[in-house]
Amino acid sequence: MAPTTMNNPTNLIEFVMLEGNGVKGLSEMGLKSLPNQYIQPLEERMSMIKVVSQESIPIIDMSNWNDPKVGDAICDAAEKWGFFQVINHGIPIQVLENVKDATYRFYELPSKEKVKYTKENSSSKHVRYGSSFTPEAEKALEWKDYLSLFYVSEDEAMATWPYACRDEALEYMKMSETLIKQLLNVLMKRLNVSQIDEKRESLLMGSKRINLNYYPICPNQELTVAIGRHSDVSTLTVLLQDETGGLYVRAEDHHSWIHVPPVSGALVINIGDALQIISNGRYKSIEHRVTTNESNTRVSVPIFVNPSPSDVIGPLPEVLANGEKQIYKNVLYSDYVKHFFRKAHDGKMTIEYVKID
Repeated sequence: MAPTTMNNPTNLIEFVMLEGNGVKGLSEMGLKSLPNQYIQPLEERMSMIKVVSQESIPIIDMSNWNDPKVGDAICDAAEKWGFFQVINHGIPIQVLENVKDATYRFYELPSKEKVKYTKENSSSKHVRYGSSFTPEAEKALEWKDYLSLFYVSEDEAMATWPYACRDEALEYMKMSETLIKQLLNVLMKRLNVSQIDEKRESLLMGSKRINLNYYPICPNQELTVAIGRHSDVSTLTVLLQDETGGLYVRAEDHHSWIHVPPVSGALVINIGDALQIISNGRYKSIEHRVTTNESNTRVSVPIFVNPSPSDVIGPLPEVLANGEKQIYKNVLYSDYVKHFFRKAHDGKMTIEYVKID
């Protein structure tokens, strides 16, 4: 298909979504200009936003996990920034490199292989290859391809996840388990929850999803976004990013943005909406976005640690015990997630859905 035909919405949707080429296929056409469907409104473009270069999110060394200062640093970062990076986290660097390599390996597959995992074709509702975020609800598309893998069991993953990346994605998820539990334990202690029992474990980390994200080289990067403004609906997100950069988080002033520079071997941790609700707003789920790049392809691998879909989330009794006013309603987590995915990325609007007036 000729690059000139890509401004036709029908041709573009067929090529990118239905035939499985993704924006990777568009990028490889050697487009000189961005198709109209990807041009964002002025107010959403990176050229229109203010970046604060002198600020950065905390980088926390977890090598001495038992030091109370490490726990304090994590909780302080969760309260103030909602984002922090961790180094010496216990996950072997080779595991991180392997899952990045596996991400490239999946996207190098022919489109006829990748298309087997689209919404229309996938043999499992837990495996989904797609492009942008919610194309049917977006006024402008995002320059991103993704493979989303919802973890049910190892047997199910072995049977349904793409062979090109299955083993590496599973290994990364397994190796992250200790880190996730350490983080949640320390965050709960500050909320006066002394122990995470089985019920609480389900509430905090009852389901997990891993995404393999691919952001190809993009013409006219100033006109579009890789991921629009949003906050995650997770309890926690554990993000592996490559050395390209492009992740920006909302600054404390709520107007400007801070770049999250890649740090070799580090993982980016961010608080999700579920934990903001559970903590009654003490921990902050912060808006973030990702830019495109004219020179380099970028990959990232987030693990979304979520409540079980059947759990009702709301402020914990321990948080409200001292008479603190409840600011969020109790909501079935699956309903909250459906609300998020039925619309385009729109900043922090999802959490407004459960705010008590």
